[in-house]
Amino acid sequence: MSLTSPPELQFSRTLLDTFIRAALVAILVYSCYQVFHPFLSMMLWALILAVTLYPLHKMLKARLGNRDGRSASLLVVLAIAVLLVPVYFLGTSLTESVQAAIETVKSGSVHIPPPPASIETWPMIGKPLYSFWANAASDLTSVLQSLAPHMKGFTLGLLSKLAGVGAGFLIFIASLVIAGVMMAYGESGHKSAIRIADRIIGHDRSHSFVTLCTATIRAVAQGVIGIAFIQMLVIGIGFVVMGIPGAGLLAMVVLLLGIMQLPLPLITIPVIAFVFFTEGTSVATVIFAIYTFVGGLLDNILKPLLLGRGVDVPMPVILIGALGGMLAGGIIGLFIGPVVLAVGYKLFWQWVDASEKPTVTEIADRAKQDAQ
Repeated sequence: MSLTSPPELQFSRTLLDTFIRAALVAILVYSCYQVFHPFLSMMLWALILAVTLYPLHKMLKARLGNRDGRSASLLVVLAIAVLLVPVYFLGTSLTESVQAAIETVKSGSVHIPPPPASIETWPMIGKPLYSFWANAASDLTSVLQSLAPHMKGFTLGLLSKLAGVGAGFLIFIASLVIAGVMMAYGESGHKSAIRIADRIIGHDRSHSFVTLCTATIRAVAQGVIGIAFIQMLVIGIGFVVMGIPGAGLLAMVVLLLGIMQLPLPLITIPVIAFVFFTEGTSVATVIFAIYTFVGGLLDNILKPLLLGRGVDVPMPVILIGALGGMLAGGIIGLFIGPVVLAVGYKLFWQWVDASEKPTVTEIADRAKQDAQ
């Protein structure tokens, strides 16, 4: 009697073992993802910041005696200071403005002029607007009291948005600290990335794809920050020349909005309206309005010029990846989208080029034809 199992039974046992191992691996991967998921956004930001700031880290490292830890720590401290200073002044200015507005309302010194009679003739909204304006001009306190219940939901929503922005800012600071640790171990991290790419796409292409990902992240980051800085200078000069109150603070707000990829007309249009309201219509105000409005839209011209610099991929691929990534994943998608699209673009054309390579038989046939 044979003690060996039939081939069918051995195959079924092997297949069962494979399924069990695959299931255990899938459970392990899912468990690791669940544990790491709360920190995923923060770690992605840290990786993007580390890749972007690493050239500056190398420059500081050369001047600080080739000490990675000291250079990375100094760079993180400087970056946090650059972020906190404008945020502090912005918060202080907003607090003072709100307190001044509250004191003005409490003192009763706010006087709203009566509405022009022509407003009542406006179609659809004329009569309600005239009535509301007239009530506010005669008894502002009662109007504010009647609006208070309606403003409660808006105020709570605004406070929740501000709280979300504050939490996001703290996460960004934490990501910056983690990026400092990554920069301190940058060389070993680069080697690890090469090893992972070797395992995934092969030894012959791993280095080029790691270089492509690094260059894409840096190009997008430098393009975004560079465009935001240029717009801050252009719009800030206009604010200063026109004598806008708090011109420097407003310019810093323009910089922050540009980095966060928010539309700058959010700040330029109210400033233009303020200038027309206080200065009236003149040649200077019209020129300022056109200059400021065009400056707020300047990123639409600069993005195609700056986003794809230094990357071995056509600029439209980077631009589409940045815009599509931002729409799909927010600000962090602005960096991940171009990387994914650039890698996919390169893999696609390598696959196309590989299919066009002649076989050994074709090469021999061509050689015979050339000899004849």
